[in-house]
Amino acid sequence: MIKFYSISKSDFKIKSKIINSIKSVIRKNNFILGNEVFDFEKKFSKFCNSKFAISCSNGTDAITLALLSLNLKKNSEVILPAMTYASTFYAVINAGLKPILVDINFDDPLINIDNIKNKITDKTRVIIPVHLYGSVVDISSLRKRISKKIHIIDDCSQAHGAKFNDKKMVGGENVSDISTFSLYPGKNLGAYGDAGVITTNNLKLSERIKKIRNIGAKKKFNHETLGFNNRLDTLQAAILIHKLGRLNELNKNRITISRIYRKKILNPKIKLMNYSKFAVFHQFVIRVKNRNNFIKYMMKNKIEIGLHYPHTINQMKFYKKNFKNINFPNAEILAKECVSLPIDPMLKKQEINYIIKIINKF
Repeated sequence: MIKFYSISKSDFKIKSKIINSIKSVIRKNNFILGNEVFDFEKKFSKFCNSKFAISCSNGTDAITLALLSLNLKKNSEVILPAMTYASTFYAVINAGLKPILVDINFDDPLINIDNIKNKITDKTRVIIPVHLYGSVVDISSLRKRISKKIHIIDDCSQAHGAKFNDKKMVGGENVSDISTFSLYPGKNLGAYGDAGVITTNNLKLSERIKKIRNIGAKKKFNHETLGFNNRLDTLQAAILIHKLGRLNELNKNRITISRIYRKKILNPKIKLMNYSKFAVFHQFVIRVKNRNNFIKYMMKNKIEIGLHYPHTINQMKFYKKNFKNINFPNAEILAKECVSLPIDPMLKKQEINYIIKIINKF
């Protein structure tokens, strides 16, 4: 069976370093906000070329913390794509704000920038573009089309190491106010449990986020503001330091695999998605009309696949119960037809060729 993604294979080269770092944290007995946490934050901000990086408990909390740091009025409106993981949507709810959905483009999985303007009202305070599948939204173009009073928080949970152009890195030198990342195990940069990180070039926002994630306190027992327990633990930080060092190498492997797929998958029943020029292919997503048959066929031929995602936000039961039902045709078509192919950066050449051979025979 060709696995969809194997963390153990990706981390094999650094396994001993990770184990030694875990042992070191245990010896030092400093499991919360230890030196490794601040070391990871420093290294991640340097990697993204951002001024500040604030680690936290997971990607959902990263977005929630970012929203809370803006001190918005309750039920202020936040625009986000109809096709994204549920966490983006729930973070808006958790922050006491109102989510407003926008459809994606037809040929790519990204929010339709032209449609955003139609959803902006006098209550709109934030737009959350999602760099879905590792493909990058043109934030500069978005910023030019909206008021400076509207904040941009880009969800980079699937775009670690992606770029806007040949110089500017996602999460760093961009026009977003805040960028958020999930570090879930299956991400391009993933911990061995839940983890997240936030980047910004705004000092005031970074200080607010640090307090909110640490029960409202900058220093122990000095609780200055509303806060939550959203800290990254030291063990995960120690692991992430080593994994960050391999991110560029593994992203290059993903890009190479994606190019082979794009060149050699020739079956007319398969529709390939468009990706941005400097995407990092967290997922390689195709569209297949008779998806159930395709999934059975791939599994029969011992190839694991994924679904990202089998429903849109507006198709969720929670959304239907609490919000006006609106259709988003492009997102709904993708949800119905999407299939994620194995994009494990450690896939062997013969495995890639076998996957392509099986797909072309479908």
